[in-house]
Amino acid sequence: MTKAKDYGRPDRADENRELIERRLREVTSDGGPHETLTIDWRGHPVHLDVVQLPVGNLYYNPATHRVQAQRDHDPKKAAQLAEDPWSLAGQEYLDHLLKALPAAPSRTDPEFTALKESLHQYGQSDPGLVTRDGVLVNGNTRRAALIELSGPSETMRVAVLPESCGWDDIADIEFSLQLRKEHRRDYSYINRLLAVQELVDRGTPLPVIAATFRTTTARCKQDQWVYSCISSMIERSAADGVRLSWIKFEDHAEKLRELHRAYLKEQSKNPEKADILVESRITAILLGFAKTDVRYIEAGFEERYLSPVLPTSLLPETTTANDTASVKIPGLGRSVKGPSRDLTTARSLTDIVLKARALTEASISASLPQQAANEASRQLKGIKEAVDQALDVAGRDARVRKRKQAAPARLADASRSIEQCVTDLVMSRASRSLDEETFDDAVGVLRKALEKLARESQRTIKDPGDSVSWMIGNLGKGD
Repeated sequence: MTKAKDYGRPDRADENRELIERRLREVTSDGGPHETLTIDWRGHPVHLDVVQLPVGNLYYNPATHRVQAQRDHDPKKAAQLAEDPWSLAGQEYLDHLLKALPAAPSRTDPEFTALKESLHQYGQSDPGLVTRDGVLVNGNTRRAALIELSGPSETMRVAVLPESCGWDDIADIEFSLQLRKEHRRDYSYINRLLAVQELVDRGTPLPVIAATFRTTTARCKQDQWVYSCISSMIERSAADGVRLSWIKFEDHAEKLRELHRAYLKEQSKNPEKADILVESRITAILLGFAKTDVRYIEAGFEERYLSPVLPTSLLPETTTANDTASVKIPGLGRSVKGPSRDLTTARSLTDIVLKARALTEASISASLPQQAANEASRQLKGIKEAVDQALDVAGRDARVRKRKQAAPARLADASRSIEQCVTDLVMSRASRSLDEETFDDAVGVLRKALEKLARESQRTIKDPGDSVSWMIGNLGKGD
């Protein structure tokens, strides 16, 4: 079990302690009613007093999981943050990341803009949470918004944590308060993966993690698998001192979830084909193909569709390796059959794409030789054209197969009819021509049909996606 990292104390910790103690005495001295906040503290509820503090006295929490994946966006500033998180440079970098769009930290997140507008119009509805040293455990983004609105002299309502609060407590409180779905500004997908893995590393049981995130144990296992997959890809992308960052996978949440489901389905039949499937889909994801295109990559895609159109100049050198290459087991003096040529080829192609993406991404912000960046761009362009051709053929074949599956098509037709019904309702409202009793009867028929569809889906689909899971959870409870 690992402990949370100790970031030490801010420069103005003693000054903040004195101010906070004075404010606490002020709110409790008269014995009258005052605002409190109840939180889970070391497994038990505790009531914390709320005080007003200038936002300029408060510090952003360097351990916040809200921006964990975005820290390496600017390597120089990331180094300053790691060296001294309480310095002006470190705090300014955290301020920037808290306002930024998770998948593109150079742009402002529209959700931050909405939060700032809400604070301007309605004020602060809920108190933040602060340590005696002035470190915000909850309310970091609100502080950033308040500073933009009114400057560092603006006050913020914060509940004060007990004196014995340490960095392990800070991590536990953040997980219990900020990572739940009802929080007004959800954590990004990658930061959620990192947070889940941190809890796993700390020895937290999966059912407890699932309860923290208001999700299922199965989804947490999926998060673990995706985390491991991305972590491996980042390691494999290392080239010329650069590598891909976590945020490059931020916009691919649903693709990665679908990859996990496809992997499990294939792994039960053929583990090696499942590994090849992972390599092929990751390649397509890194090349920027849409979710609907990536779905066409199934078992056998590399052999049937990609290899015939991939230019010889882009074929990995490992394609000439023997199928029976062996791997020695250290200490036993014995060998076992290594990965097949198909798997080795798929991995090598993915490695080319990973390293090329790392080089092209780094060339935008780092001083890399132009020749290396140009070569990486050429490789990516050639491989993307080949994958595009392969997906086109695979897509045509898939559409032919799906013509035999009428259920999705019928649902699409039903959806279009419901959309038309919405339009008809709008028109009837203007003319007051709706027969409400007949409409209610029709809705009852629709509800019964949807409940039946939910029950049959539950029986038929072993690993449902998000939409089918929603339908089963809301309509299939009577089974």
